[in-house]
Amino acid sequence: MPPVSELILFAGLLVVAGGVAGLLAGVFGIGGGAVLVPVFYQIFGLAGIDDAVRMHLAVGTSIAIIVPTSLRSFAAHRRRGAVDMQLLRGWVVAVPLGAILAAVIAAEASSEALRLIFAVITLLLASRMMFFSSRWHLGSDLPGEPLRFVVGTGIGVFSGLMGIGGGVLNNTFMSLYGRPIHQAVATSAGVGVLISLPGLFGYIWAGWGKEGLPLMSTGFINWIAVALIIPVTLVVAPYGAKIAHAMSKRQLEIGFGLFLIFVSARFFYSLYG
Repeated sequence: MPPVSELILFAGLLVVAGGVAGLLAGVFGIGGGAVLVPVFYQIFGLAGIDDAVRMHLAVGTSIAIIVPTSLRSFAAHRRRGAVDMQLLRGWVVAVPLGAILAAVIAAEASSEALRLIFAVITLLLASRMMFFSSRWHLGSDLPGEPLRFVVGTGIGVFSGLMGIGGGVLNNTFMSLYGRPIHQAVATSAGVGVLISLPGLFGYIWAGWGKEGLPLMSTGFINWIAVALIIPVTLVVAPYGAKIAHAMSKRQLEIGFGLFLIFVSARFFYSLYG
């Protein structure tokens, strides 16, 4: 059992992480998972949690926290009329299907595999956002079916494996087809809802009965972390949405890209540092 001072430090770090995650959820239309996963990975390691389940627990707990964060962020963006509701309705099956498939894969994947997926995808997305944002387009409008269904399922799979709300992937998809970054950000909050709800139950199932899980865990969800962070993210997310609508397209892209590079570097370091 860690000393009380260490437990207090962990709790404080979690609360700070929740504030940052909630703010980013509003600014970038993400569920905060891109912040929470690396933070959880570090904190769970300091707490002595088995490496075999540490990354899985970080991803699953992040998914659980994304549920209320995404709902709150989605509501704030929808009130501004910026969400593409037609796209979301078309993904009601595709995105949750991908999130469930991600949980099935995560049940068998190693910690190293999950960290590598996280690092590679975030680096690719950062490069696209920062260096090809204004020059690289695949079309003037979103593709039709069945390609749109396939993309939605893919967003659900990769986001579920990374413990994120799908914002980083959906922002890229919509931007590639000429949609405004502010609309992409707003719609991504809704994508986070479609990923996190089935993902929550998927990660409970994937980690059910696993050894090495900490106190107050159900599968790969740690409810202590959830209880500490959710209230903070709910309060902060709407302020992030206000910031997003006050920023230019290029400011959002540069900020988003720098953030993703930092996250990617952190996980590459954990693998090869």
